[in-house]
Amino acid sequence: MDVNHLSAGLTNIAVWAGAVVAFLILLRLANIFRYISNNQVGIVEKLWSTKGSIKDGFIALNGEAGYEPEVLRGGLHVFFPFMYRIHKSDLVTVGQGKIAYVFARDGAPLGASQVLGANDTEDKSDFQDTRKFLLAGGQKGPQRKVLREGTYAINTTQFAIITDERVYGHALSGQERAVLDGMQLTISERWGFTPVILAANQDLVGVVTVHDGPSLPPGEIIAPEVGIDLRDEATFHNNFQEPEHFLKAGGYRGRQLQVIVEGTWYINRLFATVESVPKTVIPVGNVGVVIFYTGPRTDDVSGEQYRHGELVLNGSRGVWKDPLLPGKYAFNTYAGKIEVIPTVNFILKWVRGEVGAMKLDENLSEISLITKDAFEPTLPLSVVMHIDYKKAPMIIQRFGDVKKLVEQTLDPMVSAFFKNIAQKMTLIELLQNRAAIQQESAAEMKAKFEGYSLDLQEVLIGTPRAPAGDHTIENILIQLRSRQVAREQIETYQEQERAAVQERTLNEAKATAAAQSALTQSLIQVKVNENEGAAALARATKDAETRKVTAAAVGEQSRLEGQGEADRVLAVGAANAQATKLAVDAYGGPEFRLAEQNFSRFADALTKINQPLVPQFLMSGGQGQENNSGAGLIPTAMLSSMFGQMMPDALARLKDEAPKATPRTNGGG
Repeated sequence: MDVNHLSAGLTNIAVWAGAVVAFLILLRLANIFRYISNNQVGIVEKLWSTKGSIKDGFIALNGEAGYEPEVLRGGLHVFFPFMYRIHKSDLVTVGQGKIAYVFARDGAPLGASQVLGANDTEDKSDFQDTRKFLLAGGQKGPQRKVLREGTYAINTTQFAIITDERVYGHALSGQERAVLDGMQLTISERWGFTPVILAANQDLVGVVTVHDGPSLPPGEIIAPEVGIDLRDEATFHNNFQEPEHFLKAGGYRGRQLQVIVEGTWYINRLFATVESVPKTVIPVGNVGVVIFYTGPRTDDVSGEQYRHGELVLNGSRGVWKDPLLPGKYAFNTYAGKIEVIPTVNFILKWVRGEVGAMKLDENLSEISLITKDAFEPTLPLSVVMHIDYKKAPMIIQRFGDVKKLVEQTLDPMVSAFFKNIAQKMTLIELLQNRAAIQQESAAEMKAKFEGYSLDLQEVLIGTPRAPAGDHTIENILIQLRSRQVAREQIETYQEQERAAVQERTLNEAKATAAAQSALTQSLIQVKVNENEGAAALARATKDAETRKVTAAAVGEQSRLEGQGEADRVLAVGAANAQATKLAVDAYGGPEFRLAEQNFSRFADALTKINQPLVPQFLMSGGQGQENNSGAGLIPTAMLSSMFGQMMPDALARLKDEAPKATPRTNGGG
C-alpha cells in the first residue's frame, strides 16, 4: 500500500516535471520573454502579421512581417507568443583614432554616377535610427559618412559596420559575407581604418583623388579647388572630411588641385584616397618657374614682340609670369611642374668628366679646334653666367628648361666662336694670345647671351691640349720654354755685369772716402811747401844782387884809389869775382840752393805726415784704363808737379852751363 502510494507520488511528480519542462519549452518557442544584455542590442524579426509581408526592401516600416527598424536595448522584454524572433548583436565599438565604414542593406538605390550613398541630410546620416534613415530617402550600399570613435547601438541587420577588427552584423547570405569581407580588404589596403596623418617633420603634402561625384569636363585633368572658404559652412568641406559639403560646393571626381598639409584628417577612403608626395623646396639662390597644366586660360603677358611662347598670370594655364622665390611649397606635382632656375653665378665647364652641382654641363666636353698651321688641339673652357630671376620664366617659355638651352644653343654657339678664332691663328699665337682671346670672347659672347635672357659674367680659357698620344704640342711647348730660359739667362748675365761695375764703383768710392783725409793733408802741405820755397827763392835772389852790388862798389873804390893799384886790384877783383862766379855756377846758383832747400823741407813733411811713400790702395788713373797696373793713389802727374816746383831749371843749368876749365896763363902775373 505504501509502495503503491509512493509509486503514484513519483508518477505525479514526473508528470508535473514534464508539464513544467513542456511549458518552458513552449515559452521558449513562443518567444514571449527575451532578455537582452546591456552590451548588446536585439533585432526583432516579425514572423507573421495581419498586414502581410513587405512589398519593397526587407525592413518592415509599417508592421508587416519582416525585420523591424527599431532595436531592443538591454533588459527583459515580453512578446506575443509565436510572432517574433529576436536576433542579438553586439554594440558597435570604434576604437580611439579609428574609422568605421557603414554599408546599408536597405534604402533607395544609388544614382548612375554615384559610388557611395548620400548622407546629405541629418536623418540620412543617423545610422542609429533606421526608420528615420529610410524615411528620409537614405540609400543602400556603402555610405559617404564614416563613424568615428565611440559605441553605437545600430541595427546591424540594416547596417553592416566594417572596422579593422571585424564586421558587425549577421550576414543574410554567404554571398553577402564575401562582399563585406572584400570591402574590408579594400579599405585596409588603402589604410582607410586610420586617419591620414601628415607629420610636420616629414615635409609631405597629400594629393587627393576623389572617387565620387560628377566627372571632369572634357579636356581637364585636374579638378579645381572648391569649398575652401571657411566662412561658408554649407560648402566648406574641411580638406575632404565632409564629402557632402565638397559635392555641394561643385567638386568633381578625379585628382584634385587642392592638397592637404600637415595634420590629422579623417577621410573616407572609399570617397577619396590620398597620396603623399614631398613638398617642393626651392633652395636659396634659385627660383621656381611654374608650368601649370590646369586653371583658366588667360591672355599672353609677354608682349607682342616676344613670340617664343606665352606667359600667363599666376594661377592660369601655362608658364607663370612670376616665379616662386626660395622656400617650401605645398605644390601639387600632378597639376604642374616647377623648373628650378639658379639665380646665383654658376659655371658651365666644357671639360669632359667635370659636372657642376646642377648637372647642366654633364654632356659638354672640350672644344675641338683646327689652327692656322693645321694643329688640332682641344680647348677646355669655363663660362660663368647668371640668370635674372625676373627673366627666368622667359627662358623656360622659350627652351623648356635650362639644360636644353645649354646643350641645344649655348654649346654649338660657343664651339663655333672658338673654332673661328682658332682658324685665324697658329698654335703659338693661340697660346701666346690667350688673354686677348679671353677678353675678346667675353665681350662678343656677352651680347649674344643677352639675346637669350642670360647675363654672361666671365669666360675662362684653359690651355689647349693635344689628343691622346699626340706629343706635337708638347714638343712645341718645350721649345718655347727653352727659348724663354735662354732669354732669361741673357738678361741675368747683363744684370750681373751691371752689378759688378756698380760694385767696383762703390768700392772705389769707399777707398777714396777712406783716403780723403790723408789726401787733403798732403795737398795742404804741398801748398805750404810751395809758399816757403817761393820765399826762400826771393831771399836768395836778394842776396845775389847784394853781392854783385858790393863787388861793384869794391871795384870802383879800388879804381879810384889808384890806377896802378886799380889795375892790380882790378885784376885781383876780377879774379875773385871770376872765382866766386865759378863757385856759384859750380854749386848751382841760388835757384839750385832754393830747390835743395825745398826738397829737404818736402822730405821732412813726408816724414811728419806718417804716410807711406808707396800707395796701399790703387786708384784708376782715368776712364778706360781699368787694367792699367801703373795707376796709384797719387798719380805720376802729381809727383811731376811736386818735384817740378823744387827743381825747375837747376838741373838743366847744371848740365848745360857747368863751368868749363879755363887754362891757367902765366902771362898776366
